[in-house]
Amino acid sequence: MFFADQFQDLQRSQPEHPAITFEGQVISFNELMEHSWQVANGLLELGIERQDRIAHLAKNSPEFFEIFIGASASAFATAGVNWRLAGPEVLQILNSTENSTLFVGKDFYPTIEAIESDLKFIKNIIAIDGDHERWIDYTSWRDQQSKQRPEVTLEGDDDILQLYTSGTTGLPKGVQLTNQGYVNAFNAFIDNDILAVDPSATFINVMPLFHVGGINLTIVPLLRGAHIHLLAEFDASIVLDSLSNDKITHALFVPAMIQMLLQEPKVRERDYSSLQCLYYGASPISESVLVEAGEVFGCDFMQLYGATENYGIISKLAPEDHAPGRNLLRSCGKPAAGSEVKIVDNDGNTLPNGEVGEILLKSSWILKSYWRNPEATAEVKAGGWYHTGDAAYLDDEGFLFIKDRVKDMIITGGENVFPAEVENAVHSHDDIIDVAVIGIPDEQWGESIKACVVLRPGAELSEEEIIAYARTQIAGFKAPKSIDFIPELPRNPSGKILRRELRAPYWADHSRGV
Repeated sequence: MFFADQFQDLQRSQPEHPAITFEGQVISFNELMEHSWQVANGLLELGIERQDRIAHLAKNSPEFFEIFIGASASAFATAGVNWRLAGPEVLQILNSTENSTLFVGKDFYPTIEAIESDLKFIKNIIAIDGDHERWIDYTSWRDQQSKQRPEVTLEGDDDILQLYTSGTTGLPKGVQLTNQGYVNAFNAFIDNDILAVDPSATFINVMPLFHVGGINLTIVPLLRGAHIHLLAEFDASIVLDSLSNDKITHALFVPAMIQMLLQEPKVRERDYSSLQCLYYGASPISESVLVEAGEVFGCDFMQLYGATENYGIISKLAPEDHAPGRNLLRSCGKPAAGSEVKIVDNDGNTLPNGEVGEILLKSSWILKSYWRNPEATAEVKAGGWYHTGDAAYLDDEGFLFIKDRVKDMIITGGENVFPAEVENAVHSHDDIIDVAVIGIPDEQWGESIKACVVLRPGAELSEEEIIAYARTQIAGFKAPKSIDFIPELPRNPSGKILRRELRAPYWADHSRGV
């Protein structure tokens, strides 16, 4: 049974149950599926080739699910485009994807108009919100199609999603995710008791739907018959109101979002008694933020560690492992059942517990390939293992402790220092709300450690005070040697710090970047 089959079963078993609520509009499972089948039939009528990419450039809305489900039911793959990208970057992705059809939201009409003459493969531009003089009106186009699911034979190896890597270290790569891969990942989420919810569950999603976290924390609950409260984008006050007023039971936020929620002035004045579990992931979280979030929201917490290339699931830190006495808040949990994880050195040798190396993963939910990039595919899947690029160690209980990205490691005076460890120490200061640590050139030590710090509004700290504080938390050689005070950190849409932007000014005149 494939992705579209499971949705068809829900249409039959709970047609009137709410599937998605968006800006006051409640959409039932029957309505969602009728619209999805209409999109599927409309795409087939366009005469595009089987397994073509259907690009989507818009903020979160119910139409994404109609397009995604409809495309997968007609053997096309949805390519979600990061709407925070600039026009030239969008152009690069659309041309590299070679897709013939683009769905675009009204906020991005100007972006597409500016690059339209340079789009090499686009034949059909469909305006999701209508009101465009030249492009196809989405609602009119959809509503003239049949509401019956088209009879299309689907294969397990068919791509259903093409998501793009965050591009923290270079140009984004298109990650091909398949029908069978998503079925396997779906089963892993359920079998590992991560998203084994029932139709009584109510999720909120503010994660962008071009991101694997936004996809998983909506599609998997929907496939379980749950109700999704969808927001176009993140706004701390609106999110907190929804958590309270809409009786949300489950939510996913990146750590930067949790931090912004905690800074909202009236965060402690709302009722979060319906909230059962708050998922977090995509980037490291400081212990101080996690502890405060536990006090405020009073629910279970579950950390999810994964990447686009592995359908977002490598490991989980279960609620019971968040107990203070377990001393596991710096862990990302145990590898998911059904997968195999090992830690290797630079030569590929498996390391014993406690030694830091790269995480390798083997499972039935690994990317098929990078789009039109066989070299990168071969590298990331070398030896039949997915190479994560993350540096970590396993303890004797089987818990993973991520130190940082392998490439982000700082080598100072022959010592290996991982930025995340330094960031956690600096961030524990009450007057510091955000921090990123980078290595900068140093003639004596090779690299020295610099912390880029965001202070709490109204706080005053000197460089000397921060460095002295850090030395009370970690070894002296790991403490920052210099501090930059900045208004905010550059991050990508998944909340990951763009260290290359912070590093660039310091390495501009050097032949190497680390």
